[in-house]
Amino acid sequence: MRIVFAGTPAFAATALARLDVAGVEIALVLTQPDRPAGRGLKLQASPVKTLALLRGWRVAQPRSLRLDGKYPDDAAAAREALLAANADAMVVAAYGLILPQWVLDLPRLGCLNIHASLLPRWRGAAPIHRAIEAGDAETGVTIMQMDAGLDTGDMLLRESLAIGDDSTAKLHDRLADMGGRLVVDALRLAEAGGLKPQPQPAEGVTYAHKVEKHEAKVDWGQPAEAIVRRIRAFDPFPGATGELNGEIVKLWAARVEAGSTDDRAPGTILSVAPSGIAVAARDSTIVLTELQRPGGKRLPAAEFVRGFGAQPGQVFGR
Repeated sequence: MRIVFAGTPAFAATALARLDVAGVEIALVLTQPDRPAGRGLKLQASPVKTLALLRGWRVAQPRSLRLDGKYPDDAAAAREALLAANADAMVVAAYGLILPQWVLDLPRLGCLNIHASLLPRWRGAAPIHRAIEAGDAETGVTIMQMDAGLDTGDMLLRESLAIGDDSTAKLHDRLADMGGRLVVDALRLAEAGGLKPQPQPAEGVTYAHKVEKHEAKVDWGQPAEAIVRRIRAFDPFPGATGELNGEIVKLWAARVEAGSTDDRAPGTILSVAPSGIAVAARDSTIVLTELQRPGGKRLPAAEFVRGFGAQPGQVFGR
């Protein structure tokens, strides 16, 4: 089978690599334009582009695919590249651009999307983060036949997995591997006429809005379980934060510890030990086990405390 692949981050690159190993012919790769990154703000290729260049695949990086939009020349050039590719299908994974109807209609088998949730739950930009933050027991991958809506197309394949105590970073890797495997299966079934599209149910629709940096600040007045879920959800981006001794400290790992907070105000440090920094939340105690100072490295609590000097009685946010 001959396909076009559209994707940008590491999640998409994992699927692209799996398609290559499976022997799928990659006729064209679409990915976002290079972006400034790092301290020098040098232009950096996406993980998908990096892989495509290593494999020698043709790459296109339009700023838009709308022929009547802000960048019509980009869209027209992409259209020529897509027509020349003459692909049987397009596989889309975290591409970052909206596909107009003319793109959806181009491949004979349509456009298949790898979405990291059990649709219709968590449509949208940040399904992994939001599933963890909400306390979902499970998530998964849905291979979807794309339509003009936001993650509203028919479901083609679907597989679930337990979330456990994963961070977004860990869950991302598990779901990326699952998505690559499932999309290979979907393409084989599509070629044989064996797919059975199922409309998404109208009940249970939720939206995973993009994670913004302003969400990073921990509200210690929330329940302890909610705070710990948010810390896990925001690893690696944007990183949950708390202010202590006038510094914005990143909080990378924590656990809930049952017991009294001695009626101390939320955010108060209750004790400091090599195993972690115990902090009062609204209803219980949180033990912070991995932290990071500005400009420093992620450190276990025992190493962090030696260099920072956190003390019982200090309060996050004051």
